[in-house]
Amino acid sequence: MNKLHTKEVDTLFEAILSLKSVDECYKFFEDACTIKEVLEIAQRLKAAEMLTDGVNYAVISKETGMSTATISRVNRCLEYGNGGYAMILERLAKKED
Repeated sequence: MNKLHTKEVDTLFEAILSLKSVDECYKFFEDACTIKEVLEIAQRLKAAEMLTDGVNYAVISKETGMSTATISRVNRCLEYGNGGYAMILERLAKKED
């Protein structure tokens, strides 16, 4: 069994899916996570967007302050992961149109 797939994680994801606005997300995530944790997740999404746009690691590192090791991890997820970043980036792009 996958260590991530637990009843508690299912409940967490259901809770996140119940949020109805960006303001509600701020309220929940500010209570549930440290500011650093939220900012790191946001940075990883930004890195995924930049990698998808063909930006190189050095530029991403300079713009975000992320280590190249973390950028590499995001890139591995883009290439070999479950498609989560691609799915989210596609939905965000459609929302902008």
